[in-house]
Amino acid sequence: MPRLIDPPPGPALDLAEVAARLDESRVDLADEASLARAAALLAGLAQNRDFLADHIVAELKASFANQLGLSRYSAQVFLLHRSPRGHFLRANLWPAATDAAYAASGGAAFAYGLPHDHNFSFLTTGYWGPGYVSDYYDYDPEAIDGRLGEPLNLKFVERSQLGEGKTMLYRAHRDIHSQCPPERLSVSLNIMEEGEHLPWRDQYIVDLEHGTIARRPTITPAEMLLRCAVHLTEEGKDVADHFARAHPVPRVRANAFAALAAVEEGAGRAAVLERGLRDADARVRADCERWLGIA
Repeated sequence: MPRLIDPPPGPALDLAEVAARLDESRVDLADEASLARAAALLAGLAQNRDFLADHIVAELKASFANQLGLSRYSAQVFLLHRSPRGHFLRANLWPAATDAAYAASGGAAFAYGLPHDHNFSFLTTGYWGPGYVSDYYDYDPEAIDGRLGEPLNLKFVERSQLGEGKTMLYRAHRDIHSQCPPERLSVSLNIMEEGEHLPWRDQYIVDLEHGTIARRPTITPAEMLLRCAVHLTEEGKDVADHFARAHPVPRVRANAFAALAAVEEGAGRAAVLERGLRDADARVRADCERWLGIA
């Protein structure tokens, strides 16, 4: 499960000071010294019981212009600071099942009841309210290929709640959790890892009943554009063919094969996907085999 962190006692800190001190050096949550500094700063921010309300009111008065520029996430996420050094600070809002937002959007909009891991590490602390409840599982990423339907050999660890002041490190490709809504609206604060490499890493949605990988939801704009480009021009097909042969990310190669297959029929479609069966990566081979099976 995520690693519990016990930050040392310290004073309440304001957002500007936390952002500046985090920006002094790159946040590396795999490095113990960097993790300790980040946890202490996040704990200090969490002790400041006024900063978030003040910040939200200021954003509302400014018609949320800053959030529109900063945020790449859903309305659940309130961006506090994006650093040029590969991390950002955010607040996450967690509605209760009785809240209007939950009634309007359903639990899936907030990832409730959606067992998943993360393709990045992040530090989190409960800021306000009782906090969401999670069932935590552990798996060994080195022991799997990442194929859909592949067993993860999950180990259930515990069910616990992210209460106020509780600080945890979620480890990329290691910790799986299935979240339940809190008893009443809650807020967590996060320090998130960020970088150009993250969209190329797979994330897993997990089938807990069978203990297997159900979906890999991560997709980049390039992969979506491939699906369009092959229908528009011969050059688009050439690019997709190059990606299928030589792109360094297995998921992109698989999607390139899928794009090329989409503009073929019958034996031509099968021939494209059979090329994918010779790929060096098990995920590409498994995807192409599955698509051949539903041809």
